[in-house]
Amino acid sequence: MTKNEALKKQFDPVFTAINDLLAKQEYVTVAIDGPSGAGKSLLGQLIKESYDCNLFHMDDFFLQDHQRTIQRLEEVGGNIDYERFTKEVIEKIKGQEDFSYRVFDCKTGDFSHSVRVSPKKLNIIEGVYSSHPLWYDILDLKVFLSIDKEKQEQRILSRNGPQMLERFKREWIPLEDKFFTALSTAKKFDIVIDS
Repeated sequence: MTKNEALKKQFDPVFTAINDLLAKQEYVTVAIDGPSGAGKSLLGQLIKESYDCNLFHMDDFFLQDHQRTIQRLEEVGGNIDYERFTKEVIEKIKGQEDFSYRVFDCKTGDFSHSVRVSPKKLNIIEGVYSSHPLWYDILDLKVFLSIDKEKQEQRILSRNGPQMLERFKREWIPLEDKFFTALSTAKKFDIVIDS
């Protein structure tokens, strides 16, 4: 069994649910949420490799500097530009026309490029805050990937290095925890997988 086959087996409930929804509905929108390091991007890529679908990354919708106010960061789910995601993606995702959205680059603090999107029957949104309550009415399947704190820190350290790990622990993980606590995680998701 290859590594990809083993991973797909781990995520089999997600693939089964997607197949069931695609058999019944004209459009299917899936959110893959969970803490940093839980494997959301990996699952999104596995789905993209298995289906003709669009894959949207919440990392492309981080807040711009002028949006990062104390008031905004105290807001549950306020750590992403949900207004721009709603306008540039959510409002257009089930339409019949091509559209584009801008990708925000955290390293430069500016938009790096635009992505052109063609309508697809299946749309995947991956990343922390992808299951924001503002979009509940458009989400057909909400998946939560959980991870214990020790493994999370190991993955972030390996992926981002020690300085970024400290920043994750100081800034982003507390905001994520606040969001998931407010959502009452187990009750709000259709599928929960311990990654």
